[in-house]
Amino acid sequence: MSTERVVTVLRGAIMLPVAILVAVASVAAVVLAFTSGGSDGEPNWVLFITGMVLLIGFVGLLPGFFTLQPNESRVLVLFGNYRGTVRKGGFHWANPFYSNGNPVQSPSGDESSGAKASKGATRKPGSGGRFKVSLRARTFLGDKLKVNDKRGNPVEIAAMVVWHVQDTAQAVFDVDNYETYVTTQAETALRHIATAYSYDQGEDGTASESEITLRGNPDEVSATLREDLGTRLAAAGVVVDDARLTHLAYAPEIAQAMLRRQQAEAVIAARRKIVTGAVSMVEMALDELEAKHVVDLDNERRAVMVSNLLVVLCGEADVTPVLNTGTLYQ
Repeated sequence: MSTERVVTVLRGAIMLPVAILVAVASVAAVVLAFTSGGSDGEPNWVLFITGMVLLIGFVGLLPGFFTLQPNESRVLVLFGNYRGTVRKGGFHWANPFYSNGNPVQSPSGDESSGAKASKGATRKPGSGGRFKVSLRARTFLGDKLKVNDKRGNPVEIAAMVVWHVQDTAQAVFDVDNYETYVTTQAETALRHIATAYSYDQGEDGTASESEITLRGNPDEVSATLREDLGTRLAAAGVVVDDARLTHLAYAPEIAQAMLRRQQAEAVIAARRKIVTGAVSMVEMALDELEAKHVVDLDNERRAVMVSNLLVVLCGEADVTPVLNTGTLYQ
């Protein structure tokens, strides 16, 4: 496993005047070589060769200049050997023989990586990338995936991942293409999370109430996804800042059936709550009548009263009352 080493290089503002002086000296040496030549018209070869050497030196200094924007780094590679990473932004000069290729073939001019971006046009190595690696936070917005949840139901799921490069040496040398690596591992982790949880709670009563589900516990699922993805991307020197589900639904082939099931479960839950409340109200009414001695009811009349109250309290439509003008037993 590679380890990043942060190094410092010369400032470009210091080396730029040196390069200009070398260029001026080379031109002056060539001019003097012809103006101070012998009477036979031959130039002063010593000055001429000196001027050519200075000119070659000036041309050799130019590739060493490079600039880094904030949150951008350059990996220094000399003849295949890793020499360190420059993280400080600004105008710099380093050994001109440091490799100037691009460490990853990413979409030109686009620092954000995504499912669609990773399939775009790529920059060829040696196009001026200078082994620059962006340290900015990037967002990967994955496509919708169709997977089976813990109960085997097909669901559609998608996630958004925010990540950034922490160790440039690992990102460049330990994986072939760290952007593609992030994309692949994000999809793999999302499939693993989707199969580890159920879409919704089952019908096994209280045992399912504490169960973590994709729909009912998005924060817990996102935390698990973030932890799993962070472990997978550690080999590439990448840190996951955030991971969230952006889409979650049943697959179209079972969506209608599951919708009817959810509606039925909602109706049953509502009825259960209504019956529980109605029984409590009937019990309270009977207790109040007996405690205040309003009326004495035998078991038969108590049953009739309970039946009537339950019909009134549990019925969906309004109940039409019937008044009894006779005695209680007529």
